[in-house]
Amino acid sequence: MKLSLGPITYFWERDAVFDFYRAATASPAEIVYLGEVVCSKRRLLKPEDWLTIGRELQQAGKDVVLSTLTLVEAASESSAARHVCENTDFMVEANDASAIQYLSSAGMPFVTGPSVNIYNHRTLSLLSRLGLKRWVLPVELGLEALAELQERRPSGVETEVFAFGRLPLAWSARCYTARSENLPKDDCRFRCLDYPDGRLLSTREGKDFLVLNGTQTQSARTHQALGDLARLRQLGVDVLRISPQSTGTMDVLELFDAVRRGEAVNDLNERLAALAPAGVCNGYLHQQAGMDNEHPNAA
Repeated sequence: MKLSLGPITYFWERDAVFDFYRAATASPAEIVYLGEVVCSKRRLLKPEDWLTIGRELQQAGKDVVLSTLTLVEAASESSAARHVCENTDFMVEANDASAIQYLSSAGMPFVTGPSVNIYNHRTLSLLSRLGLKRWVLPVELGLEALAELQERRPSGVETEVFAFGRLPLAWSARCYTARSENLPKDDCRFRCLDYPDGRLLSTREGKDFLVLNGTQTQSARTHQALGDLARLRQLGVDVLRISPQSTGTMDVLELFDAVRRGEAVNDLNERLAALAPAGVCNGYLHQQAGMDNEHPNAA
């Protein structure tokens, strides 16, 4: 079972991104996803910067994948997605149907991200014929659905599961971070830079509820699958995805690596929970509300 480092979903300063991936070269992650997946206005890194980072990671022995934007609204965004798909250096993670169209038309192999709605084996089989090599289980599906899909998974297609990170719940044409600052989307002043892990939204009762991340809405609690690794291995899952956060990501990778090498989950419980800013959850994996934690005594 491999570990992957998913694309950064937040807006970080340029130097912070380069520092993050320098640290990733020495991490236990075998696969690293690169690129902007949330907002096309986040341009502190240019396409060539991502390629440069990718080559450095590749030299360090990592399998590098370029990720496309999840919500494509404008011609410029469509053109940018096509540019990513046409790169000849790395495989591409398609996060919407237009990227799948570009890649399959060119006969290029590809990965699908968690935003692509793969809910049954027929979809998996269709995408496999188009060039799918690895798919990420949509975060709202649980272990029961995964078991059914794994039974009829096409040959030659790997399965990846979102194993740690705030859940990507929705994308919108509106920028909620800008709106929360009383700014229009077209004049957002890049306020996402002020929230390196998104802006926490609480209920009137003061309970953590959601996180605003530009056009993306995330869960407040951090989803984790550490306590379910044995079951995921039994189901034949190939890759576990760790979604980056501004601090502690490399520590998270080390904890997951320790468990896959045989260390007891309970021994690492408190250490993992301490790395989740608003607590952990895993309800979706167990057919419960996503914010629930099915195994409160096992990280």
